[in-house]
Amino acid sequence: MTLPLVNLHEDFDAEVEGRQLHNFVARLYPFCRSITGDGLRDSLAALKQFVPVALHEVPSGTQVLDWVVPPEWNIRDAWIADAAGKRIVDFRQHNLHVVNYSMPVRTRLTLAELKPHLHSVPEHPDWIPYRTSYFRECWGFCLSHRQRQSLADGEYEVCIDSTLEPGHLTFAEFRIEGESKDEFLFSAHSCHPSLANDNLSGMAVAARLAQLLHGRQLRHTYRFLWAPGTIGAITWLARNRNALSNIRGGLVLSCLGDLGAFHYKRSRRENARVDSVVEHILTGSGPGHSVEVFEPMGYDERQFCSPGFDLPVGRLSRTPNGRYAEYHTSADNLEFVRPASLGGSLDLLLRIVETWEANRTLRNLAPHGEPQLGKRGLYRSTGGLASDTDEAALLWVLNLADGTRSLLDIAKRSHLSFAAVSAATARLERAGLLAETNSIQR
Repeated sequence: MTLPLVNLHEDFDAEVEGRQLHNFVARLYPFCRSITGDGLRDSLAALKQFVPVALHEVPSGTQVLDWVVPPEWNIRDAWIADAAGKRIVDFRQHNLHVVNYSMPVRTRLTLAELKPHLHSVPEHPDWIPYRTSYFRECWGFCLSHRQRQSLADGEYEVCIDSTLEPGHLTFAEFRIEGESKDEFLFSAHSCHPSLANDNLSGMAVAARLAQLLHGRQLRHTYRFLWAPGTIGAITWLARNRNALSNIRGGLVLSCLGDLGAFHYKRSRRENARVDSVVEHILTGSGPGHSVEVFEPMGYDERQFCSPGFDLPVGRLSRTPNGRYAEYHTSADNLEFVRPASLGGSLDLLLRIVETWEANRTLRNLAPHGEPQLGKRGLYRSTGGLASDTDEAALLWVLNLADGTRSLLDIAKRSHLSFAAVSAATARLERAGLLAETNSIQR
């Protein structure tokens, strides 16, 4: 049975979508997220604005592969006060001021004693850095380098009102059942506080994509995962070993809201179907895009692509992590993330899904010589004219549909658009000249 291309772009308005996504990013921006705790839990619960995600809680102390789920961290307040009692560094003004996962402390220190616990970025003196200490007990504050340099000698009151106690790691999941059990995985890390591009852009775009797919008739199953970086993906992998064999492709989504061109990092396999699909779509997305080879650094693609799992999962971003000055600083804010970039990222992902859905492998049922297309209403009645794109697509499909090549393979070989090849395929199927096979690339 012919399955039509899912038109996810019907009534799609990238400008409107971008504004709505930016509003959601702004809503979540103040939350103090971490790899555990209420800030993470509340952020994941907010995704229910889009789809009914399921929240999963994994107790502290649970063994997950080579790791252990850590104690849950929550923070109520933190400050550094001068001798007059004035707060000069205040967590309530910006949650990046505290080293994430800082242990509780209440003490008085001289400036010399305090300095080893202070972090700043000298090359950007007005920005607050983002620093963490997930698996080592310590504490610290982050502040602008200009403020750090202005601190006078004397005694300071230091308070971090936090807890590190047995609790849970939380991740969110949403699965859309398709006609096939073959799954496509979308993953977005969700553990960074007040970083709009590196964290919230991926979370928001994934949520809206899930909403647009939910309720549609789909050939494939789609799974969405929002989890804290590294430990969250490892926890999910440890708990879902039996489901991993169904994953045929996937994308880690991050840094999708800046002004940079798209960057795609291939899966560890380098030639998985997801690599071919994304690279083909990027070819038509405009200048400046980049396709990069896999390396075992970055985001959670390194967990999904670890050798014991070797899942066909790549990473899609605009400017990749660590390659823009604002990365992991207070300058990764709501002004840095642009609505147009968020809308454009969602648009690209819809095109990827459309292609994934429509990509099939077919076999020419009349392969001996060229079948007569005119009597089937597929060829123009007047001969001798130069072939147009539609007719060229018909001939390319008939010639290459030998049961081993997918429609994407045919599009790449013929230098035609995937849409043209897919449309030609549908016409040939209706004429009884093609039959689908099950040999599509894994």
